[in-house]
Amino acid sequence: MIQALSINRVPIDEVGVQERAARLASRSIKKASKVEALRLALSMIDLTTLSGQDTPGKVKQLCYKASHLHDHLPGLPRVAAVCVYPTQVATARKALEGTGVLTASVATAFPSGQAPLKVKLEDTRFAVEEGAQEVDMVISRGKFLQGRYREVFDEIVAVKEACGKAHLKVILETGELSTLDNVRMASDLAMHAGADFIKTSTGKISPAATLPVTLVMLEAIRDFYLQTGKKVGMKPAGGISAAKQSIQYLVMLRETLGQDWLNKDLFRFGASRLANDILMQIEKQQTGVYSSADYFSLD
Repeated sequence: MIQALSINRVPIDEVGVQERAARLASRSIKKASKVEALRLALSMIDLTTLSGQDTPGKVKQLCYKASHLHDHLPGLPRVAAVCVYPTQVATARKALEGTGVLTASVATAFPSGQAPLKVKLEDTRFAVEEGAQEVDMVISRGKFLQGRYREVFDEIVAVKEACGKAHLKVILETGELSTLDNVRMASDLAMHAGADFIKTSTGKISPAATLPVTLVMLEAIRDFYLQTGKKVGMKPAGGISAAKQSIQYLVMLRETLGQDWLNKDLFRFGASRLANDILMQIEKQQTGVYSSADYFSLD
């Protein structure tokens, strides 16, 4: 367990970040590279259902989609994971058995994080015991915004320990952090506390993932790697529904962290609606004709 907390604030040039993000988003990608980028993006998606109306039947349907997403387009990769609430993990794990698609679960009083640490740890342990291979936790934004960084840090350390062998994605909920300086500070804190991934958002509030916020987080990952030699993953989540957006994020990833991060082990999209649009774009590249959205399942 990490005992020390010594994280320096890195001042963020918000104008510079906005300009660089805009430049990277304007890059033109040729057809062959575009198809490969879309295939890669498809393999990085975490399909998600996080509703109070979730039932075993709904979860099984999503898992079926994850493993039969493109039966009429053979040769494409499957998505990376299906993410559900802890009570639905056992159902998802069984439904995904043998597919290569991982089972992920949110935890720690998602999405608010407003619960005692004991409850958060029980939530995490339950998800892992039910079969979760990845856990997406939320930080205590209220404590962070009060400057109680040590408490936030210690909670992440404790949740990481409760995860055991499961990978931990730490959700910053950047839309509630107000400034890019806070995004950078929270990113550094989460990585020093043991995060395997840092993630922008729960998808429950707006704004969720944005290119400038993601750029700040990617730069934090780069600096952490240069400092420690540890590769931490990145997951933008919420508000990414168009294939064109996914390519913009991949360009930013490649330019900031390099080729080593261009895989599902180090980059994910939390964007269920994205999968269908990517499939429509790939089919367009192969056939020259757009299919109707009605030809693809919604959930």
